[in-house]
Amino acid sequence: MITRLRMERASAERGQALADAVAALDNERAKFEQAAKGIEESARRKALDEFLGDLHIEERRYLRQHRVLFAHKKSLVLQERIFFRNVPLSNWVEHEVTVEEGADLDGVAKTLSVFNKALEAGEKPARGVKWLQFRAG
Repeated sequence: MITRLRMERASAERGQALADAVAALDNERAKFEQAAKGIEESARRKALDEFLGDLHIEERRYLRQHRVLFAHKKSLVLQERIFFRNVPLSNWVEHEVTVEEGADLDGVAKTLSVFNKALEAGEKPARGVKWLQFRAG
């Protein structure tokens, strides 16, 4: 009977040790999964930042003059397109607006910009913005 009680106590201790080991293993597994999710999210965020860093906007603008009889009309033409590295992602998007004599052409161009939100907000252009200015006669 004593031997039987000792065996049951040893069995209970082994069961408790096994339960503790399983709980520790589950805890380690949860920590590992959480760390893996953090690493994956960090890698995804870094990849997105690198992708967005490779996007840039090319912009060109020029003045177009229309002569009809004795009337002269000037219009500002703004063209812009999006690039990924050196590959264009879009065709030239063209905006034309009639401007008065002595108008602030930079201010007008900022309001016409579609792709570059920094220009619309009145900030300095982003690092990837290339300005190409032309004058047409």
